[in-house]
Amino acid sequence: MTRGLNKVMIIGRLGRDPEMRYTPNGRPVTAFSVAVNRSWTAGDGDKREETEWFNVVAWGNLAEICKQHLRKGQTVYVEGRLQTRGWEDPEGKKHYRTEIVANEMIILGDKREGGAEPFGEVASAEEEEFPF
Repeated sequence: MTRGLNKVMIIGRLGRDPEMRYTPNGRPVTAFSVAVNRSWTAGDGDKREETEWFNVVAWGNLAEICKQHLRKGQTVYVEGRLQTRGWEDPEGKKHYRTEIVANEMIILGDKREGGAEPFGEVASAEEEEFPF
């Protein structure tokens, strides 16, 4: 069997303060969004820019670090894997959400302070139901 690879690295700004919850067994999970800008020159010479939003989830110790140190507007590096969750609402409609499950996070800068603080920690990649 061939081994696969599921690895994502993004650098962007936090779109909102992180939200932390606890699973029924007490494990912390933190969610936040990151906006990544991309710019290019179109064929007609015009400068173009677009923003892609990523939903990020961190578990365990990394979840606690993210909740404690991250704030809206900070520039952050996130490394992890993509995961798509599916669920059915009370009306029976299926929903899907793709998110980055983080295993490393580094604060690259704070738009208020302009500093760079490295906070990197490997988090467990166990699958659990997401409480958000």
